[in-house]
Amino acid sequence: MKLGAMFNDLARSTVKKPITEKYPFERQVVPDRLRGKLHWDSTACIGCGVCVKDCPSGALELIIIDKEAKLFQLNYRVDRCTFCAQCVQSCRQECLTLSNEDWELAALDPAGFRIVYHGMKHGNEELAAEAPVDA
Repeated sequence: MKLGAMFNDLARSTVKKPITEKYPFERQVVPDRLRGKLHWDSTACIGCGVCVKDCPSGALELIIIDKEAKLFQLNYRVDRCTFCAQCVQSCRQECLTLSNEDWELAALDPAGFRIVYHGMKHGNEELAAEAPVDA
């Protein structure tokens, strides 16, 4: 690098503000079409398993507990997911969505990458819980 170019860059950097963002403290607006964490609506799911078959990375596993009572469990592996939205497009019941709000998915513990969605009916009350599974 030439000495003149270095002084030119140094002079410019003293006048201009830095371009970097203070990310954790100042958040930007998230785009609507951002593909984040997968969410499952157990009330609309019929247990066909098309989402599992069409997932190219094998991030989904559907366990049928009782098909007549519509009791299903969806195991979602965030570490395998490529966020391609193929499962969302292939779901005929529209019970899968990729959230644009849950996109900060980094974790130190591998158990944080395994999410189990439970869909259970109790009379008129429907329960859809989300709980991480131990490794």
